[in-house]
Amino acid sequence: MANPTTRTRGTGAPARRALTAAARAAAKRAERAERGARQEEQTLSGRTLLIEPPADGWEDPPEPVSPESFEEEPEGSSPPRKAGRSVLTAVLGVVLVAALVVAAVLGWQYRQGRQAEQARGEALAAARKAAPVVLSYDYRHLDRDFTRARALLTGHFRDQYGRTTKAVVAPTATKYHGVVKATVATPADGGAPAVSVVSATPDKAVVLLFVNQVTESTQVPEPRLDLNRVRMTLTRTSDGWKVSGVDAL
Repeated sequence: MANPTTRTRGTGAPARRALTAAARAAAKRAERAERGARQEEQTLSGRTLLIEPPADGWEDPPEPVSPESFEEEPEGSSPPRKAGRSVLTAVLGVVLVAALVVAAVLGWQYRQGRQAEQARGEALAAARKAAPVVLSYDYRHLDRDFTRARALLTGHFRDQYGRTTKAVVAPTATKYHGVVKATVATPADGGAPAVSVVSATPDKAVVLLFVNQVTESTQVPEPRLDLNRVRMTLTRTSDGWKVSGVDAL
């Protein structure tokens, strides 16, 4: 008869060995899986990724907004500032206009002064030229003398001269053979003629002249010298300076 104890040991030992082997195999597989996972993790952590930049370049990140930009201005501060700017602008505008007005006035006065100074010289020369012609005549050629004189006159005085010479001077000069020769007085030492400008504007001038008139006629036995002071008014015309008035002083 067989021994039961030996038979039981013979059948149980292989089963335990099989379970132990399976457990060891499972543990080894788990260990290998864990080891592979660690290696893969290490591989990924040490890998360098290269990223190509975009064609149009990287965009700069927006600048951070400072907290001061969110601070509100004190209430009522903006209107006074704008009002101050408006007042300053208005003041500057007034000052600019005033400066332009002053510059315009000064410029006008300067031009007037220059024109007046030019008028003084031109009127003085015209008076020196006109006086001997206007204040002289010869009974032998009265028409020629009066025509020459009237060419140097203008305005109402021109018409008055024509009426006076025709009604008074011509008949008297013809009757008494009158001859009057006028010259602007000059100093004995040969200085400048005795002519001066009393007043002058760009279009009008008053000139004072010392005129010597020598008169001959059948009523006087010898030529008579008259020393006269004459105030002559001259006016600028399109044909130059013309005599518009003569007064004996």
